[in-house]
Amino acid sequence: MSSLNDLAELVISGNYNGAKELTQRLIDNGTEPLEIINQGLMAGMNVVGVRFKAGDMFVPEVMMSAKAMSTGIELVKPLIADRDMPSAGTVLIGTVKGDLHDIGKKLVVMMMESAGFKVIDLGVDISPEAFVEAVKEHKPQAIGMSALLTTTMLSMRDTIEALEEEGLRDSVKIVIGGAPISQSFAEEIGADGYAPDAAAATDLCKKLIA
Repeated sequence: MSSLNDLAELVISGNYNGAKELTQRLIDNGTEPLEIINQGLMAGMNVVGVRFKAGDMFVPEVMMSAKAMSTGIELVKPLIADRDMPSAGTVLIGTVKGDLHDIGKKLVVMMMESAGFKVIDLGVDISPEAFVEAVKEHKPQAIGMSALLTTTMLSMRDTIEALEEEGLRDSVKIVIGGAPISQSFAEEIGADGYAPDAAAATDLCKKLIA
């Protein structure tokens, strides 16, 4: 096993030890670092995204594939100048105030990173003020907000209003998701879109930022 296609297959199958070994071998053989990322690691993760969206892969498998991809990227990253790293844009992500749910958000972070986004994960229980400060600091193109409780959904509206008050709303696209969230709720609070799962969130951010 020594080709970029083989590396993509290792990512798809979630074989992180194999992905790590083959990435190192490709580096040692002089393969271009960006080729390893684009045609090997990310190519594999793109297939995972399509299969996940189609219901042919499930969360635990996607997590394994994301780990395989990340393991390879950690080896390649030091060989690439930051300016050369392919970036689809910067996305700020957090679970809203009062909500401590993390698994869905983590999956979104993994899928977005695998699609080439720089993701800043603020964590859970993030207040509107904290989102505003993070937007000022990181200047993202998009914000992803998640909530799993009906009681915390309204914090999404509060965050959008806080961004409006600070004159920042027009500088970012806002995507929301989580079990109780719907497209109609996104429209009601003035978000730019709703995503039912991690793959959809990634696709939506690609469209909105492009």
